[in-house]
Amino acid sequence: QVQLVESGGGSVQAGASLRLSCETSGYSHCMGWFRQVSGKEREGVALIATDGTTSYSDSVKGRFTISQDNARNNLYLQMNSLKPEDTAIYYCAAKHPFAAPICEMGTPFAYWGQGTQVTVSS
Repeated sequence: QVQLVESGGGSVQAGASLRLSCETSGYSHCMGWFRQVSGKEREGVALIATDGTTSYSDSVKGRFTISQDNARNNLYLQMNSLKPEDTAIYYCAAKHPFAAPICEMGTPFAYWGQGTQVTVSS
C-alpha cells in the first residue's frame, strides 16, 4: 500500500512559480504528477523512476521539474513560468510495487493523492 498526501497548491499570477509536495509512504518504482481540469481527462505531467529517469509532457517540458528527496519520502514538482492553462487540480500518483517495471505516461497508476488546486491568473 502506498499513501500519498499533496500540498503546496495555490493561486498565483502568470509567470510565477509554485512547488508542489507529496508526502509518500510505501515503495513504488515509478511516481508522478498528473493534473485534471473539470470536464477534461486527467493528463500526465511528469514522472520519475527509481533510477532517477524523468519524463515530462510537452506542455510543461522546460518549465516543470520533478524530483524526490534521497529517502524517497517526498515527491516534488517545481513549476516555473506558470501559465493560465496550467490551472488544474494536481495529483500525485504511484504505480503498484508489483506492476511491470515501466515508468511511462499512459500506463496504469494504482495509488493517488487527494489532489491540490493550482490556479494561475493572467
